[in-house]
Amino acid sequence: MERFQHRQDQNPMKELQRNFEEFRNWFNNFMKGWGIWVVGVIAIILYILSGFYVVGPGEKGVELLFGKEYSITEPGLRYRLPKPFMNQIVVDVSKVRRAEIGFRSDGSRTRSVPAESLMLTGDENIVDIQFFVQYTVQDPAKFLFGVESPENTLRVSAEVALRGIVGENTIDYTMTKGRMEIQKKAEVYLQKLLDNYNTGLLVTQARLLVVDPPPQVQEAFHDVVRAWEDRERLIKEADGYSEDIIPKARGNAQQEIRQAEAYKVERVIRAQGDAKRFSLVLGEYIKAPAVTRERLYLESAERFLSPARKFITQGTDSKLIPLLNIADPDKVFQTPTASNTEPGPDHKEKAQ
Repeated sequence: MERFQHRQDQNPMKELQRNFEEFRNWFNNFMKGWGIWVVGVIAIILYILSGFYVVGPGEKGVELLFGKEYSITEPGLRYRLPKPFMNQIVVDVSKVRRAEIGFRSDGSRTRSVPAESLMLTGDENIVDIQFFVQYTVQDPAKFLFGVESPENTLRVSAEVALRGIVGENTIDYTMTKGRMEIQKKAEVYLQKLLDNYNTGLLVTQARLLVVDPPPQVQEAFHDVVRAWEDRERLIKEADGYSEDIIPKARGNAQQEIRQAEAYKVERVIRAQGDAKRFSLVLGEYIKAPAVTRERLYLESAERFLSPARKFITQGTDSKLIPLLNIADPDKVFQTPTASNTEPGPDHKEKAQ
């Protein structure tokens, strides 16, 4: 193997200058031929290709022609004239943004902002409110050029809308049954302000998180709220009892009426039947008075005597009567004792 040969020129700057001179000569020769045209064509192609851009899913692109809005493009691969003729701004319209009024959240911690949360009610009381707004970009062109700072405008508008609605109601109504109504009115009012300011934003949800009196009187107001809730609960229970007892009473009344009507119909039908039966018996009586009278007598006797326990004896001087225990008919047919008198052979007993 050949041994390493030391460089004859000990000055590295002279070698660098020599290399640079060689490159410059090559470049000059290249540019004197077709090289300048090749470089120009490549530069033009790259310039034209710089007009391609991509609009992602859930996004919209706003194309600008000399700084003025030209068109809005949908997701996909798009092309516009290269700069400085045209430019584009891509806006995420699917992202749900949020604004916090009266508080700021930092991770898991939340701190109050009294300058925003303390508001004056219609009855000149102070209430501490925390308002939460979710919104999206509805019109990207208005979002970019309609107002200088649309998100800051939304925050200020939300505070204005909330203060205006709260100022129309009392503190008790705001803290209790009017809470949902105030929340809905504030959302509608906020959207109206955003539309008037051309912010291009759409409110998707507005919610009252905290509606409390100032900390100095908070406990007293909580007692009022608890009393109001107890009152509402008792009213609901009374209404429930009323809804339960009134239908029952109406049902019982209808039942009594139906029973009375049924009794009325029964009595009428029975009376009509008795009258018709009497008429039929009267007709038979006219035909044969003696037979009819005897039959009626026997039917009446059978009807009244059938439930009774009867003892039939023969003869007027019966010695069997003292032996019959009339008070306890079940012991009548028990075996008599030795002291009892035996009945005569001419007497017969028949029980029915």
